[in-house]
Amino acid sequence: MCKLLIAVIRQPLYFSLLVIFLGWLPACSPKKELALDKSNLREVLNQYAHDNPETQFVIHTPMGDMQGVLYQDTPLHRANFLRLVKEGYFDKADFYRVIAGFAIQGSNPLGKKEAFLIPAEFNPKHYHKKGALAMAHFDEGNPEKASSTTEFYLVQGERYTEENLKDDEAEYGITATPDQRKDYTTLGGNMELDGKYTVFGEVTKGLEVIDKIATVKVIGEKPLQKIPFSIELTK
Repeated sequence: MCKLLIAVIRQPLYFSLLVIFLGWLPACSPKKELALDKSNLREVLNQYAHDNPETQFVIHTPMGDMQGVLYQDTPLHRANFLRLVKEGYFDKADFYRVIAGFAIQGSNPLGKKEAFLIPAEFNPKHYHKKGALAMAHFDEGNPEKASSTTEFYLVQGERYTEENLKDDEAEYGITATPDQRKDYTTLGGNMELDGKYTVFGEVTKGLEVIDKIATVKVIGEKPLQKIPFSIELTK
């Protein structure tokens, strides 16, 4: 399109048409990427969170859309997610890891690999109920449980019975709050992940899409057919 634009400019007779249609012609310049490194990470992301107030998103998939919200009190993770969406990182992404009864994980397999992690932002108000949006991370050499910059997952989990919940509380040393108890026994989720991975948002509409994706055929944890997605910021 940029080459076409240049060619039109060189034809005076078509210049007026160019002016008319300029409003819908796509920009030639690439999306600007945020300059981030280990030394400025917190400062830059906090400023980005301040300058980019969006908290609502839609994940578009072939199996339906999922609407969701990003939490204001996890500013580093919210800012990181927003900048990935705005930089177009998820334009060629897919849910490449599917574990029924657990979670679906997505990213851009061909995307850039970044040499820094996002500091954990654990909050007891945000837990791994069904639909929770969280960032993955590796465990080895990562005692702070800092998050990957580009790998997120959505929780499917399973619905707890009161007995199951008590067993997990004892096993993982967690005392469920009334809200957790209600969500885990009615909606479902995975308490095992609480306090280990940062939850920074949730799906508020379209939970059934997670269930549909979780039922696809897989080899190991990889879907037999690619499940692409794109993310739109709505507010």
